[in-house]
Amino acid sequence: MEANDLIYLVSCAANGATPEPERFVGTDLDALYAQAEKHMLTAAVAPTLEAAGVTDARFVRALQHSALKNAQMDMETEAVFAEMDAAGIWYLPLKGTVLQHLYPVYGMRQMSDHDILFDADRAEELRGIMEGLGFTTELFDYDHHDVYNKEPVSSFEMHRVLFSPSPERKLYDYYRDIGKRLLGDGCGKHLSPEDFYLYLTAHTYKHFILGGTGLRSLLDAYVYLRAESPDLAYVAAEAEMLGIAEFEKATRELALHLFGGEALLQADRELLAYFLASGAYGNWDNKIQNRLTRLGCGKLRYAFERFIEPVNKKSWNYPNIVKEFPFFYRHKLLLLLLMFHRLFRSLFSGRFTAEFRALKHARR
Repeated sequence: MEANDLIYLVSCAANGATPEPERFVGTDLDALYAQAEKHMLTAAVAPTLEAAGVTDARFVRALQHSALKNAQMDMETEAVFAEMDAAGIWYLPLKGTVLQHLYPVYGMRQMSDHDILFDADRAEELRGIMEGLGFTTELFDYDHHDVYNKEPVSSFEMHRVLFSPSPERKLYDYYRDIGKRLLGDGCGKHLSPEDFYLYLTAHTYKHFILGGTGLRSLLDAYVYLRAESPDLAYVAAEAEMLGIAEFEKATRELALHLFGGEALLQADRELLAYFLASGAYGNWDNKIQNRLTRLGCGKLRYAFERFIEPVNKKSWNYPNIVKEFPFFYRHKLLLLLLMFHRLFRSLFSGRFTAEFRALKHARR
């Protein structure tokens, strides 16, 4: 019931419609709030919930906080771009950095950070710019993006490339030469509506095949499709090259049906169930089931590879190991001990239990 109410409220918000007040008489607002939080949509439903005559301070605060955070990060973004312009470093705003301005009310699109693609050959110079602006370097040269944070709320992921080779090589190969798709004469670049939508879909697909992704991804697609009306023939042809043609079509139709007020087909309902269960950042059940399927291995092999992950040379530069275990990263001869350290820590954090339970119930 809460999921249906959430979808209805989000649909009203996206379409500028006024919800029916009688629908929310006796609604369990605690459950609705939990469902909205799960999908990072508390700010998105705040205006329509208020329009329905339902007052709940948690939703109001969510929208206020989101708007203030976005405004702060927008100001920081302007300062960063001004410095990059002066230095002659090209940049391309991504995902929510662009999408937030297409939503009907500022702040409706909640964000954790700003994602920006830039000229990777100028990474050291950009690091100097970011630190000169008061940012702290949280991650540098260990993954496909560098991470910079600044109090109180600003977090930037500066992408060297759009996708890493794993888990889907086709995405990496397709976007490795992004230069030919960049538009704009100055340092500030943008993509055509078709290419931006394709990237948005490819990014959703990446999360979908890892741990899953939630309703916000579908809402992003809906908002963008309505605002920009990309050429779907071009999209279909390029999606075929990316290996995501079926996924693009299925998620596009689901988003349009779900938030456009159309009846859902059986295929829509099956796909929607996965999005609803996943939440904004996926879950362990999806992550393990998808990884077992992708690797084509059994549960014992999965458990073994997870245990020895730190001593696998491919994992030495994995951001979580670099960031969470800097001592072991600097002293690689001790990586064998890290296996046991991670296991011991996981036992007390509850992560081991959650992963073990998901692995136990996985189909393989």
